[in-house]
Amino acid sequence: MEIGNYSAVTKFFLAGLSQYPELQLFLFGLCLIMYLIILLGNSLLIIISILDSRLHTPMYFFLGNLSFLDICYTSSSIPPMLVIFVSERKSISFIGCALQMVVSLGLGSTECVLLAVMAYDRYVAICNPLRYPTIMNRVLYVHMAAWSWIIGCLTSLLQTVMTMILPFCGNNVIDHITCEILALLKLICSDITINVIIMTVTNIVILVIPLLLIFISYIFILSSILRINSAEGRKKAFSTCSAHLTVVILFYGSALFMYMKPKSKDTNTSDEIIGLSYGVVTPMLNPMIYSLRNKEVKEAVKKVLSRYMHLLKT
Repeated sequence: MEIGNYSAVTKFFLAGLSQYPELQLFLFGLCLIMYLIILLGNSLLIIISILDSRLHTPMYFFLGNLSFLDICYTSSSIPPMLVIFVSERKSISFIGCALQMVVSLGLGSTECVLLAVMAYDRYVAICNPLRYPTIMNRVLYVHMAAWSWIIGCLTSLLQTVMTMILPFCGNNVIDHITCEILALLKLICSDITINVIIMTVTNIVILVIPLLLIFISYIFILSSILRINSAEGRKKAFSTCSAHLTVVILFYGSALFMYMKPKSKDTNTSDEIIGLSYGVVTPMLNPMIYSLRNKEVKEAVKKVLSRYMHLLKT
């Protein structure tokens, strides 16, 4: 097709799961309930980590960042998704699609780096407990969190710009429920070799390297835990890592399936379901995992609730 024949794309139509109208209605109700749980659970964790002085530590600072990230991530994707599920005109503007993609990619990338940072924090806490306050000082952990956000946002901006400047040749039907970069790349009618290279490098930097660092950290953590003499000490040390490890498995499992699987195994429906998994289910489970498996958080919740009930009575 000649360049002169290209027609400008001003909006996209999201056709994901459109062949399953009953499923869309079911997902609308399910995602709405999950979104409310995400807002409530993550907001509660942030409030508790601020109000309880015992939680003013690097671990809970990172956890507060993770909760805030999950709120922003789901707020950028779930409300538009709910509208798409119940609307007959399943469209989104070109700029709206670009904004949705840059935000979701940026926050997802930030979470990848942040989980690696949290693994390093657990490594220092268990393998070098005496030096932990010195190593994980306020300047260091604030900078680590800030760079997680910066790296995630810069890689997202690069991928989004390099995708949206390419010609779509009038093809504006996205076979997905959101403006997901893999679905958008299928609509481009020019050479996307550079985009594939950028995405491959980004996947290595954002997915593979952080996951490798997490794996190495937990090798040292496990080695240190096994050297602890008392069973109670081993149980306490492992309990401080189990919540983080569970979140890592849930998040990276779905992310790796989406972005690192062979192209020959692409199936649109499975992509959409997996997208819902790491876009909705994981942010909903994060506060539950950290509250149910963490004694300090449970005690802080009880303390805040009892204080609130006392204020109501007075």
